[in-house]
Amino acid sequence: MRHRVAGRRLSRTSQHRLAMRRNLVASLFEHETVSTTVEKAKEVKAFAEKLITLAKKGTLSARRRAVALLGDRDIIDYEDGKAVKKGTIIGKLFSEVGPRYLDRPGGYTRIIRLSLRRLGDNGQLVLLQLVGKDESSKKGTKAAAKKRSRKRAKETVEVQETAQAEEITEAEEITEAEETTESSSRQDEPNQQQ
Repeated sequence: MRHRVAGRRLSRTSQHRLAMRRNLVASLFEHETVSTTVEKAKEVKAFAEKLITLAKKGTLSARRRAVALLGDRDIIDYEDGKAVKKGTIIGKLFSEVGPRYLDRPGGYTRIIRLSLRRLGDNGQLVLLQLVGKDESSKKGTKAAAKKRSRKRAKETVEVQETAQAEEITEAEEITEAEETTESSSRQDEPNQQQ
């Protein structure tokens, strides 16, 4: 029995699991989205979020800790058939990814299930993504949505009230115009009879 033994084995040795975790997280930080299986994504998610929390600190000791946990591989891009170094994973983590989530208390990644299955073993595929930079926490979004809906409701009530007031004034004008035409026609009737 595996009492109090945390983590999935994923049919790999401990060294293989460690290397796989590092590679997946490095690819996640490089491309900001990775397609993998459900089990691997759930296993890697916590590790990625710990590294982003280190990147939010931004100190030298945090950077050294991240290098020790993840390694510091280069980001290579191919331009005109030649490999060009664009930076390092740790550099991108501490300069772009960490500052993006400074005001976010957690939940930097998300798992989106895909309808696709892997051809070889029919494994369930998912997307492991970094949450977008323009997305705020759900609390803020819900609060903002409530404020917007209250504001819209208030505006619609004001519009309805002004529309009713305009209808009332139009009705009053119409009745006044009718009264004036009736009174003028009454004055004209005695003149016509004579």
